[in-house]
Amino acid sequence: MIQFYSFVKKEFRHIFRDRRTILIMLGMPIVQIILFGFAISTELNNERVAVLDPSHDVLTHRITNEINASEYFSVVGNVSNADEVDAGFKKGNIDMALVFSPKYASKIPNGESHVQLIMDGSDPNMATTAAHYATSIIGDASKEQPTHVQNGIIPSIQLLYNPQMKSAYNFVPGVMGMILLLICAMMTSISIVREKETGTMEILLVSPMRPINIILAKMVPYMVLSFTNLLTILALARFVLHVPIAGNLILLLLISLLFIVVALSLGLFISTITQTQVAAMLVSAMMLMMPTMFFSGMVFPVENMPEPLQWLSCAMPARWYIQAVRKVMIEGVGVRYVLTEIGVLLGMAVLLLGVSLKLFKNRLA
Repeated sequence: MIQFYSFVKKEFRHIFRDRRTILIMLGMPIVQIILFGFAISTELNNERVAVLDPSHDVLTHRITNEINASEYFSVVGNVSNADEVDAGFKKGNIDMALVFSPKYASKIPNGESHVQLIMDGSDPNMATTAAHYATSIIGDASKEQPTHVQNGIIPSIQLLYNPQMKSAYNFVPGVMGMILLLICAMMTSISIVREKETGTMEILLVSPMRPINIILAKMVPYMVLSFTNLLTILALARFVLHVPIAGNLILLLLISLLFIVVALSLGLFISTITQTQVAAMLVSAMMLMMPTMFFSGMVFPVENMPEPLQWLSCAMPARWYIQAVRKVMIEGVGVRYVLTEIGVLLGMAVLLLGVSLKLFKNRLA
């Protein structure tokens, strides 16, 4: 019993000596339960609405004000034609459009007026929820009106980009981001740390090759493997899940290649702050896998999170990649509509690669 007690005491001392282990074991669960408790939300919140109202009568103003007063929607502006509605969706500035027919109120008795809700169907779950809430609000706004007026206020619903409401349209871009991130970052970091852990890294470094060339040579196979996985995912999405590639395929592949470079740089960075494969795997899971699932918009809309967590999500490379893939692959937009996402990913690639290589050289010295 004394020996058992001594062994247990020794193990506790080993654990308490390693502050990183204590932080992971005791600190990370607290952080995750707090962050995920706020981030995981399937409720609708502040959906951005554009209004096309050529009639500008009392009834349309009442409906618009009721929509804007709701906690679920926020009217971001008025548009003058259908082209502006289409541009708003492509730029990602709006989530829903409320469209009234000309001379709306005066034409209701003749059955010639209508109100239409145009939704972004690339996320079918959120589109369905938004349509339900909006229809309910519009219905409530009509309760004080005569019966023949109420019948004319019932909206028709149009879903853009995904009229069949297929869930694959939503999860395929997210799965692409998750797979590429895990393969590139996690496997690259483990591969490099394994060389340091077994002592073979020193043998490689005394070879005629420069250290930077050795590191890049270890990263290339994962880039090739990731690009192969990308092509496989796109083929399965197109021919098995029947998800169309509405935009330019070359643009989609270039954005994916840029994201792969970002993920490889992340893997190199993780390899500079860890010394064992287990530690590299734990850090990868904590820094990449879980945050990517919850803060990238892959599962839960970023707009539903509190504002501090929305800012935190901006630091997630997968958020910008998934956002760009949805625009190009599902919505079929051109390069000018994804310049923001490309710029952010490019900046992340340059910053991460520069910092990671600098830290790696310092560790070698």
